[in-house]
Amino acid sequence: MNPLRLDSFDVFASIIRCGGFRAAALERGVSSSALSQTMNALEEALGIRLLNRTTRSVSPTEAGQRLLDRLSPALSDIRRAIAEIDELRDSPSGTLRINAPAPAVDHVLCPLAFDFMDAYPDVKIEIISDAAVIDIVERGFDAGVRFGKQLAQDMIALPLGPPLRYVIVASPDYIERHGEPQAPQDLVGHDCIRRRFPGGTLVTWRFIEGGEDIEIAPEGRLTVSSAQNELQAALAGRGIAHVFDDYARTHIQAGRLVELLSDWSPALPHWFLYYPNRRLPSAAMRAFLDFMRSYDWQARR
Repeated sequence: MNPLRLDSFDVFASIIRCGGFRAAALERGVSSSALSQTMNALEEALGIRLLNRTTRSVSPTEAGQRLLDRLSPALSDIRRAIAEIDELRDSPSGTLRINAPAPAVDHVLCPLAFDFMDAYPDVKIEIISDAAVIDIVERGFDAGVRFGKQLAQDMIALPLGPPLRYVIVASPDYIERHGEPQAPQDLVGHDCIRRRFPGGTLVTWRFIEGGEDIEIAPEGRLTVSSAQNELQAALAGRGIAHVFDDYARTHIQAGRLVELLSDWSPALPHWFLYYPNRRLPSAAMRAFLDFMRSYDWQARR
């Protein structure tokens, strides 16, 4: 039998947990070919095949599953021991990878991350802006940010940032030319700036006032794919926009935009930061979670 490297067993467990070489490679920050070489060496050293590999999937053989069942408790104990030692460091270190939609990145995650990096100079942060619903474990992320209804059941979720609110805005020039809608129904015939999600769905506009709940599919000549572009078009007098208050607040205060239908704007839930409940968070991740829980959001507004 060839010499065994103990880290090969952790690689083997990562491949099974992540469902393939590519996802495991992203999680570990190495190439897929490097993991493949490690697995080939492990199977050769043990003299038995541990993985069934196809072009579409990877799964353990009977021998691989038995090995994994025995390894998992030991690997968990090792990770816990390393985490306990890491807590003795003067400052956590490592890299955090977080996936979040652009609005959350712009107004919540970046301000939080910038201040966290001042407090923890040994931690690196990689923020990927992405509105699509993804498997953060498969894609090698430590955490993700989404609305509550989009979270997988096996995730731990924490509120991130203040409550959200959409606003309807237009430039004074547009209102002077086209008039000001007094109710959501008045938007029919107006040039609304539409926004399309990455998956192709057009964003609908929802209004609530008293017991009345109205959802409309806006009509207009311009369709964009980002809130920044929607805001840009509204500032240029190209129509009525539907954006988060965080995007429009300074422009409303400066008189560049006028808020419309304010009595109809519903309060929304927070963003949520979520992470896998089956994985022990690293010291850097635990520090980030503690920092987030004690963060003063009002001071940032």
